[in-house]
Amino acid sequence: MALYSETVMDHFRNPRNVGVLEDANGVGEVGNAKCGDIMRIYLNIEDDIIKDVKFETFGCGSAIASSSMATELIKGKPLSEALTLTNKAVAEALEGLPAHKLHCSVLAEEAIKAAIKDYYDRSGIAYDHSQFPDCEHCDHGCGI
Repeated sequence: MALYSETVMDHFRNPRNVGVLEDANGVGEVGNAKCGDIMRIYLNIEDDIIKDVKFETFGCGSAIASSSMATELIKGKPLSEALTLTNKAVAEALEGLPAHKLHCSVLAEEAIKAAIKDYYDRSGIAYDHSQFPDCEHCDHGCGI
């Protein structure tokens, strides 16, 4: 059995939505100090819809694939739906990740939530703080 699914390999070799959105109105960056992965998600949101999304990821193939898949899963979606994206959904869409690489899908979820939180903060939109990870007190060193 292969360590990585064909879907993971495809998103690693041909990542979708790579780059920077110069006009992003929401940016989220997270990292894992233990493995060195860093993800930055850029969102362009209009009328509560994610019109465009890009990412920059410094990390392993699983981190790149997780970023790519996560951006595909939220593009064109309302913020309310994007906020429900879980790391489990990212891993399932990738047809699985090895157990020691599941943290990559967690980072993708957290980067998206951080970008949405940034959008809310920039726009002065009130939000439920419980929807966002409390990364000052998390156990995996995401750094936001």
